[in-house]
Amino acid sequence: MKRYKAVFFDWDGTAVVNRNAPVDEAVAAMAPLLEKGVRLLIVSGTTYKNLAGGTLHERFTVPQLQNLYLGLGRGSYNYGFNAEGRRVEVADPGVTPQTVLRIHDAAYRIHRILWEKYGYPTDIIFDRPNYCKIDIMNSNSRSENLFLSGNEVELARQSLAEHGLAGGITDLLALARGVGQELGLPLKVTCDAKYLEVGVLNKSDNVDALLSQVLFPQGVAAEECAFWGDEFLNLADGLDGSDSFMRTALSAPGDFFDVGTVPGVRPPWVKHVGGSIRTFLDFLKAQGEL
Repeated sequence: MKRYKAVFFDWDGTAVVNRNAPVDEAVAAMAPLLEKGVRLLIVSGTTYKNLAGGTLHERFTVPQLQNLYLGLGRGSYNYGFNAEGRRVEVADPGVTPQTVLRIHDAAYRIHRILWEKYGYPTDIIFDRPNYCKIDIMNSNSRSENLFLSGNEVELARQSLAEHGLAGGITDLLALARGVGQELGLPLKVTCDAKYLEVGVLNKSDNVDALLSQVLFPQGVAAEECAFWGDEFLNLADGLDGSDSFMRTALSAPGDFFDVGTVPGVRPPWVKHVGGSIRTFLDFLKAQGEL
């Protein structure tokens, strides 16, 4: 097995079953690597309060925390920990409050077009950092498992087609990008079948910030990094799952692994290993033994 100097990974569905699930096993697999100096970088669309209920820093020693980094909020937050074990920002994306309001305007415009032109009902979540989530399947609750599962891609396609969006998610993405162009806003649009997310950042920004501001200055090359997630699945023409955004021009030389269990097509550059969190945690444990 190849020994990595750094491991980037998603949280929900990759390291833990969901954000409310126990984190003990994930912490136990992470701690030995952090102790050895392996950098672990959590890249998740969520915020810090949803990582072990905001107590993740309490699960590790201060020396271990020196090798733990967080890329959160769909590009919005990039954290490390200082010598006292306190969370500190390592890169600022520089999004202004005015830009956030323009993102809100774009989300509402998309919502209105879907309702007025197609009779398609949606809900909008405005309180996310630097982006909005538009629920395109508000009759389908994911309960605690806030990640792609089951036949959601097909359900979304059918629902959109029934309302006149024959191209399904592809048409939805084109609509959203068109709104961004109309408003002069460079929207980065993603969709996981239930939520259409619109903002000016995404996981690519987290990865590039952590590589350029943290790992490269420490002498860690992209070739020495592994990238793990559970959402690389192709959702529509030109759109792969949210974890696919961890692959950028900077990170492309690294190795990519998908533990997702939903069948379908994935990008050729990712190795689909399946097995959900068990596969990933076993990988961490094996790395700790090298």
